[in-house]
Amino acid sequence: MRKTPPLRMDRRTPYTFILPAYAVFLVFMFGPMVFSLIVSFFSWTGIQKPRFNGLDNLKGVFSDPVFWLSVRNTLVYSAVSLFVVVPLALLLALALDSPSLWGRMVVRALYFAPIVTSTVAISQTFLMLFNTNFGLINRMLGVPIDWLGSRSLALIPVIVVVVWRWLGLTSIYFLAGLQGINRELYDAAKVDGATTLQSFLSITLPQLRPITFFVSMIILIGSMQIFDEPQILTGGGPSNATRSVVQYLYLRGFTQFRFGYASAIGMVLFLVIATFSALQAKLRNRGTEEGAV
Repeated sequence: MRKTPPLRMDRRTPYTFILPAYAVFLVFMFGPMVFSLIVSFFSWTGIQKPRFNGLDNLKGVFSDPVFWLSVRNTLVYSAVSLFVVVPLALLLALALDSPSLWGRMVVRALYFAPIVTSTVAISQTFLMLFNTNFGLINRMLGVPIDWLGSRSLALIPVIVVVVWRWLGLTSIYFLAGLQGINRELYDAAKVDGATTLQSFLSITLPQLRPITFFVSMIILIGSMQIFDEPQILTGGGPSNATRSVVQYLYLRGFTQFRFGYASAIGMVLFLVIATFSALQAKLRNRGTEEGAV
């Protein structure tokens, strides 16, 4: 009986299937990034002929007080997201994972709702809540506080929206991590006389280390690129008190048409995010190696 020869796949076939994805990446992500890098060395309004000015845009960015104010505001958003949202999300995930919680699936869906809701709709809702004249917050406090018009208070509504928006998503990540932990570990700890707190510190936290790294990085990178919330709530004001780096980039590029200057800001932001991503990858690999040992 004649044997059928084995099928041989052309080595180029897999690349043919992934070519569309790489084409989209090159055209819509890598291409604009390279273009932005080139434009950062020019003075260009988008209409006139680009004029090469070397590192003048970058020097202007680092000597710009409004840029550093936007950096400070972005760091505040990032710090609150990292040190408030992550711990709250872990506690919320522990509550959602409790078998005694009634209607767990419904509660989980409610906490996840902000992620699938438009950021514009969310910000508009909180814009009404913090309104000075008829906002629910002032009605509850009984004091007409100008939340959105005060330089010292305007950050608070933005931070509240950021925390509320990110809390549900990060808690879902932690919940997935909790459900992936082997329950026999807790049973063995209970047999050895470990308390709930000791089990949490010795089992839960170490087992959730990869999830914690992942959640921390998406929160950090996402908060560094924050734009919608402060733009809708305060427009970056009053007096740049809530303006983020991406907002300042938008202001310089698409309002003042200084595309070279805006591209320089974008390059600085890209380098910062790339640095944090590389640091996260290094820490994650070190943690994996230590866990393997």
